[in-house]
Amino acid sequence: MGVLKGILEGVVEDLEERKRATPLAELQARVRDVAPARDPLPAFRAPGVSIIAEVKRKSPSKGELADIADPASLAAQYEQGGAAAISVLTEKRRFGGSLADLDAVRARVGVSVLRKDFIVDPYQLWEARAHGADLALLMVVSLEGSLLADLHGLAVELGLTPLVESHTAEELDRAVASGAQVLGVNARDLTTLEVDRTVFKELAPQIPADRVRVAESGVAGPGDVAEYRSWGADVVLVGEALVRAGDPATSVRDFTASA
Repeated sequence: MGVLKGILEGVVEDLEERKRATPLAELQARVRDVAPARDPLPAFRAPGVSIIAEVKRKSPSKGELADIADPASLAAQYEQGGAAAISVLTEKRRFGGSLADLDAVRARVGVSVLRKDFIVDPYQLWEARAHGADLALLMVVSLEGSLLADLHGLAVELGLTPLVESHTAEELDRAVASGAQVLGVNARDLTTLEVDRTVFKELAPQIPADRVRVAESGVAGPGDVAEYRSWGADVVLVGEALVRAGDPATSVRDFTASA
């Protein structure tokens, strides 16, 4: 699994620390007091292309991207620009994120919030809901056997909308079979970190018409969003191009208007 293997090893180590600090029963109690999750599907299915704007400090492929001292302020600018949802990276070792970022963003914006992390354990879904997430990312490449179906089922039970991500035709078949309503195609191969945006073009026709198609990675400007839209994307997730933008709200508007 190349690069991904190292990321997952760190994720599991950090997860075990959080489990020791906060027992599952405590998380479950918190979830009972959290407001119901928002439904992102009406926004994702609206005419035109929707943008999921990402709070992202760094990445394994590009290193440091932006010094985001106030993730809530950045998210508010995304919302002002018309973002349909905000993605918050919560993995700390390679992406510099945290659950505190998720808390801050959730408290500031009214649109749906996605917890973007390497989710491999039910505990992480309880965390996502306890911290106010409305969506949770499930990566097929890291979920073997029945784990994808198990996590998808728990996410739905908790009120979360799973964004199930694929990179290959085989992964997409599993994603579709899971019943997920929101299907992402990541142009980045997480085992090598190489990006090929035409992966979305090749795989999008395999996604049933009644599902939401999300294009992920490889967006440098409005032209890339427009191209993804021409290939069938309902939603485009944008991170690096927005955190490096001088005016995030205007950039979101430009991306939305491009298609």
